[in-house]
Amino acid sequence: MSAESKPPPADAGLDSLFDPEGAPDLPATSLAAGAAPGALRAPLALDSLGELWSLAWPVMLSQALLNAVGLLDIAMVGRIGSEAVAAAGYATQFFQLSQSVLFAVGSACVALMARAIGARDPQGARRSLAASLLVAVGSASVLSATMLAAPATLLRGLGAEPRVIELCVPYLALVVGSTPLLAISMTLEFAMRADRNARIPMAIAAVVTSVKIGGNALWIFGLAGFPRLGLTGAGVATITAQALGLMLFLTVVRRRPAASPLALRRGDFAGTRGLVREVVRLALPGVGERLANNLALLAYFRVLSGYGSLAIAAYTIGVRLLAFTWIPGTGFGTAASTLVGQALGAGRPEAAVRAGWRATGLSLGVAALLGSVCVIAPSRIASLFTADPALIAEVAPFMVALALSQPALQTHFALGGALRGAGDTWTPFVAAAVGNWVIRVPLAFAFAYALHAPVVWIWGVIVGDHLTRAAWLGMSFRRGRWTRRRRAR
Repeated sequence: MSAESKPPPADAGLDSLFDPEGAPDLPATSLAAGAAPGALRAPLALDSLGELWSLAWPVMLSQALLNAVGLLDIAMVGRIGSEAVAAAGYATQFFQLSQSVLFAVGSACVALMARAIGARDPQGARRSLAASLLVAVGSASVLSATMLAAPATLLRGLGAEPRVIELCVPYLALVVGSTPLLAISMTLEFAMRADRNARIPMAIAAVVTSVKIGGNALWIFGLAGFPRLGLTGAGVATITAQALGLMLFLTVVRRRPAASPLALRRGDFAGTRGLVREVVRLALPGVGERLANNLALLAYFRVLSGYGSLAIAAYTIGVRLLAFTWIPGTGFGTAASTLVGQALGAGRPEAAVRAGWRATGLSLGVAALLGSVCVIAPSRIASLFTADPALIAEVAPFMVALALSQPALQTHFALGGALRGAGDTWTPFVAAAVGNWVIRVPLAFAFAYALHAPVVWIWGVIVGDHLTRAAWLGMSFRRGRWTRRRRAR
């Protein structure tokens, strides 16, 4: 039996979960669709292009579905007007702040559950899932309550115009209010990935997204006799879809056999205090990285507010369009996270290095093709989502700026995933902090308030942000200190 397929020793109990160095920080896409739940499967090669692709495509498919819904959502809202699009943009920033924490907790859940499943410890996996749910729901509830305590004040602090605030507040209450529901659904989805089951989450996602888009049509525009609620209708559709998704996930968990790592019952929540602390410890670096990103985006929004709601609307549409070109970096970064962690665990640092660089090369190749489309025809693409000529003219240069940043962006996605797989979550956090708070935010404020530059300069600082992150992560990855694993504490 090879070192890669050798089972853990018989005494590898729950204590073996507490070494985060060998577990990927991102969802374990090595637990791909179609594998038998709970079974162990050794990779064919820890650094092959085929293995990278086989691990990356489930993430790409999931991300493509989410982005498609985001585009349809904003296209429907765009029919109301640019102020509604701007209001949705503000609300999205707050919603993404909550999602940042939930993604970090979900990654910790995968790390703990996957180790327990590999150690043939389904009870330990269930207790890890219970602890992750407690942290996720608690975090989502606190964040939601904080953001909804005085939403108008928060929006005014970001420079939103009065009409935009009026549209945003009820929509924000519905969208942010749905995050505790999302916290449970997301954690269960991560848990299913840890149990090598990606098909059920994808099926649930298809149902939820269909309900969201159908609900948009009914409540935004008042079709089939439903009330015409405008932007608020989009919020009603969101919370309805989230509630349905939660019900479907809970139904799946309840039907699991008693021996399954997902067969969560009330007794699994007992005595999880130590595991709660471990989930928090594993999640904090990811939370820090995502908070650095999201808080910088809020500050960036504050700068854009000085250019009016048209600039905010352009940013909202542009990001959702260009998000499709981010999919390769996200998928290959997640695959690299898995392969690097497995390679280091198998004592093969050279395979870990090759996996990281090959993931970067693959993501760059695909992203270059997608980004070029946005450079060639930005106005034509933007016209698919709004009929406002002024908004189309504003979106076009922003899309070009984001397309130009794609090589650097894809590089830091892939290398960031590789470093997380090695247990180095500090370096991606520092890269995000430097790129955002040394480059993007200071330069945006300087161009806007000191130099009174046109908005195209504000779009341009995005390129500098991603170049800085890519350079920081590239140097760190090449230095190779991450290949020397620390001993478990």
